Amino acid sequence: MAQAQPGDTVKVHYTGKLDDGTVFDSSATRDPLQFSIGEGKVIPGFEQAAIGMSPGDSKTVTIPAEQAYGSHRPELVMVVERQRMPADLSVEVGQQLEIRQSNGQVIPVIVTDVSESKVTLDANHPLAGQDLTFEIELVEVS
Repeated sequence: MAQAQPGDTVKVHYTGKLDDGTVFDSSATRDPLQFSIGEGKVIPGFEQAAIGMSPGDSKTVTIPAEQAYGSHRPELVMVVERQRMPADLSVEVGQQLEIRQSNGQVIPVIVTDVSESKVTLDANHPLAGQDLTFEIELVEVS
């Protein structure tokens, strides 16, 4: 039976959990995730976990933050004056917004704090700084 190697396209079912057991994503109710190993379309630790698996194999792996979405970077957190936000925008904690930079690049941010005069925006990935545990089942290798 073929084992997944760099360059192969694989299909996997997975469930991702945080350290406290909270499920943050799962393919259980969807089609399997398809990606080519080595293309960088999924986090590095997930790609590495698939290498050597054969169709039907299952495993549980814990991927350290550095091999997932990286460390939480304080420099990606910014506090802006509330008056700089659009007047018609109702801002609340947990809300996802987009900031357009002067070069036209759009950056997704999450509102992490709101006060009368200031809004805190975090451009880190929501899972940055967290170790992630995945239950992975390899469905297909091609």
